[in-house]
Amino acid sequence: MSQLASAPKVALGSIAFAVFWMMAVFPSVPFLPIGRTAGSLLSAVLMVIFHVISPDDAYASIDLPILGLLFATMVVGSYLRNAGMFKHLGRLLAWKSQGGRDLMCRVCVVTALASALFTNDTCCVVLTEFVLELAAERNLPAKPFLLALASSANIGSAATPIGNPQNLVIAFNSKITFPKFLMGILPAMLVGMAVNMVMLLCMYWRELGGGAELSVDGKQMEAVEEGRSPASAKSTPQLNGNGNTMMSLEMSENITTKHPWFMQCTEARRKLFLKSFAYVVTVGMVVAYMVGLNMSWTAITTALALVVVDFRDAEPCLDTVSYSLLVFFSGMFITVSGFNKTGLPGAIWDFMAPYSKVNSVGGISVLSVIILLLSNLASNVPTVLLMGDEVAKAAALISPAAVTTSWLLLAWVSTVAGNLSLLGSAANLIVCEQARRAPRNAYDLTFWQHIVFGVPSTLIVTAVGIPLIGKI
Repeated sequence: MSQLASAPKVALGSIAFAVFWMMAVFPSVPFLPIGRTAGSLLSAVLMVIFHVISPDDAYASIDLPILGLLFATMVVGSYLRNAGMFKHLGRLLAWKSQGGRDLMCRVCVVTALASALFTNDTCCVVLTEFVLELAAERNLPAKPFLLALASSANIGSAATPIGNPQNLVIAFNSKITFPKFLMGILPAMLVGMAVNMVMLLCMYWRELGGGAELSVDGKQMEAVEEGRSPASAKSTPQLNGNGNTMMSLEMSENITTKHPWFMQCTEARRKLFLKSFAYVVTVGMVVAYMVGLNMSWTAITTALALVVVDFRDAEPCLDTVSYSLLVFFSGMFITVSGFNKTGLPGAIWDFMAPYSKVNSVGGISVLSVIILLLSNLASNVPTVLLMGDEVAKAAALISPAAVTTSWLLLAWVSTVAGNLSLLGSAANLIVCEQARRAPRNAYDLTFWQHIVFGVPSTLIVTAVGIPLIGKI
């Protein structure tokens, strides 16, 4: 039984949390136009100043494994970009494309399947700028593709224990094996992905018309990878004052190395080796995820292996990391932890628990609503930590099979709940911030743009998926 904190602590904690929400929804509000990152830090500082959370607890609440995973995947994504991954992915998505609608369906499918293996956050870090380029080359609006990327990443990540952080917590606490977890949620994930895709098509049918006459050729995709405008791929090189061709400062132009062993090889062999190594270690990273190794340290080790084998100054690569995004998440962790200490999320669960039994349709519906609300108020990982054991205990009174089903139900609903609002999932925030800060074709996906699609999609996808949980 959770207890509410003192009235002043509850009030002040709620105020600090409201500040976080306000700055996340309105990052450029006229009376405080400081943006999401500074707003996140402001709410975290307020939690400490108001004595809702102690300084030591605030530092301890910062989830370093998630920050390490985000940092490392940004680095790995940079090397994959230089290795030509986007060029191959672009050809796959554009192959015999029938236009914008067909292209968006492909983005949904590829993102959902990749997120089950690479985690939703990883896919969003790597694919956001690429999706912006893909839409811009066909004169298609960015919003439907960004929504497709974020929502499909969340839905796809529900299928495996390594798809997202809350699934890892559930798999660890429930002792459900990887194959059993996969087969228990896979049907719901596939149907949910299809339903989400149809809803995107229905909402943006007109906007997605056209785009069939354009295709992604090799030069254009190389331009995307190198950080240039695709149009510049067909233009003549610019010359500097001395008449020499200007060299790009991007990492992809500096993939060669001066190490003696490499100097004995041809230029083509050096590039082939580095590209092949990038793909091999990335596959190894996924395999390590699947066998249960620590995700954060696996990603960091992969990133360092790429840096070391590249044999050159890693600063250009590290410059591609979105440090403001890491700062935003740090502030969010402190804010959410402080809000949980007020006791409000726990009080909501205690009030609704008697009506949330998993042995009836009504109980499952109530439980799903509670998970949806708490996942968007207190974040999905704290929600899983708060509710997991209680839900499992209630299910154990029904049958042993109900325990497994309850854990899988918690995984499905808490993950899909991330699509409800922009703040419901780290993947949403990554897509939003990466798109806003993109060097080309930047797009500001607002809270309201997301919620107009997010609410109906979340409710319908959750509902169609629940009956399929644990059926295989």
